[in-house]
Amino acid sequence: MLITNSLATFGRYCLFIKRVFAIPDRWGVFARRTIAEISKLGIDSIPLVIVISIFIGAVIAIQMQLNITSPLIPAYSTGLATRDIVLLEFSNSILCLILAGKVGSNIASEIGTMRVTEQIDALEIMGVNSCNFLVLPKIVAFVMFMPFLVIICIGTSLIGGYLVALFTEIITVTKYIYGLQAFFQEWYVWYGLIKSLFFAYIIASVASFYGYYVKGGALDVGKASTDGVVSSSILILLFDVLLTKLLLQ
Repeated sequence: MLITNSLATFGRYCLFIKRVFAIPDRWGVFARRTIAEISKLGIDSIPLVIVISIFIGAVIAIQMQLNITSPLIPAYSTGLATRDIVLLEFSNSILCLILAGKVGSNIASEIGTMRVTEQIDALEIMGVNSCNFLVLPKIVAFVMFMPFLVIICIGTSLIGGYLVALFTEIITVTKYIYGLQAFFQEWYVWYGLIKSLFFAYIIASVASFYGYYVKGGALDVGKASTDGVVSSSILILLFDVLLTKLLLQ
């Protein structure tokens, strides 16, 4: 039963995405809606990203330094480990799991509310491809802006670790900065950016799918938002494993 329902849901998602990626009827309207979605989904997420990243960067630096007790491990390892953890996992996978809760629930509840208030039905009656009109700007906007959020996350996370070195005696600033520079691999940055594009698409498309097919009232909109966030999170973890295997092998 579970497998059958999953296959049916996947089939509906594929048909939904086929309608989403149609050619827009009016490019001017599409461009304006995309810019508005960049502001709502991307720019409005910057404060959350900055706050979370600073504290996570600080926590990573503290935990790494407190748990490195062997004299054989060089002192700059704290900065190196903080940098690599942020680049490889936190700035893309963990960040997108957090944004799935904020952005995903926002998208699902917005589209779900339009469905239960029959606004989507009105668009269909007017001959508008509602999937394309409502969903494509959200997907394009979030995928376009996601790399900027990742870059902001990387920078502020490393600043969080720097603040720990600056205001505490756990590690010196010189050793922390040296660790950030030691054995740097540029591919790790590109790896994080590539993963974030996939995750941004998953968040926007899955949340839109659950919101678009809401049936019922306000309670069902809330349930759709929850289902969208849970499904997005599971898919992000699944693709995290697959992309890590493909990009780092």
